[in-house]
Amino acid sequence: MNIQECTEAIRAKVGDNSGLNAVLKFDCGDDGQILIDGVSAPNTVDNNDRDADCTVAITLENLNNLLTGKLDPVTGFMGGKFKVSGDMSVAMKLQRVV
Repeated sequence: MNIQECTEAIRAKVGDNSGLNAVLKFDCGDDGQILIDGVSAPNTVDNNDRDADCTVAITLENLNNLLTGKLDPVTGFMGGKFKVSGDMSVAMKLQRVV
């Protein structure tokens, strides 16, 4: 999946209420970013680059693996497949989204 397909997949999973109560950004470097605004009602998912409570630095390939279930969020984090900065409690809620 490309960044737009990943955005659509996340948007479908998030729906109107992600349960995050925060802003989470997946930063895929040169491939782009996906921002989940879990504060707005309804929640929104877009590709705007702005500040987030928590940022997950991840390759597009690993994001695809997360979204398709080939990579478990906890295993991915512990294995260094992605890095988390900001509010770790938001990252802990990641399993609700992916």
